[in-house]
Amino acid sequence: REMLRITKLTDYGVALLAHFAASSGAEPQNARDAAAAMNLPLPTVSKILKALSRGGLLVSHRGAKGGYELSRPPERISVAEVIGAIEGPIGITECTASAPGTCAQEPLCGVRANWRIINEAVQGALEKITLAEMLRPAPDFGKWLEEAALSGAAAPRRGDTNFPVRD
Repeated sequence: REMLRITKLTDYGVALLAHFAASSGAEPQNARDAAAAMNLPLPTVSKILKALSRGGLLVSHRGAKGGYELSRPPERISVAEVIGAIEGPIGITECTASAPGTCAQEPLCGVRANWRIINEAVQGALEKITLAEMLRPAPDFGKWLEEAALSGAAAPRRGDTNFPVRD
């Protein structure tokens, strides 16, 4: 069993954005070329690119030389934004993804506030990781995650909003 797993579409979305970041400064790339470069089905890539464009992470250009390009530098695009653009709001439980008062169990639930704290910690961590950092070689990124965990960042306390950021 797996827990707290992002969807395949989001995984592909990050990979596609990384592809666009690597070809930054070049002509906009259409969905067909991106699908071929990433060896992904065109309908899947088209769906993801539209979601990323609606989410403000890609700019779409029409015409013969049209296509997509990043809306801003990869240092200014967070993993949380990618997840939000493709999957919607981050919520590790149903109640943390919805507005207060939408759960029938809410009046009797004693753990919702704590789930919100956990959800905010996850959200905050994902907001601190940028597309540029995702482009770094895996050992470097893995070392950073390990250092973050050893520094105590893996266990934020109530009200703590300080998450490790890479220098």
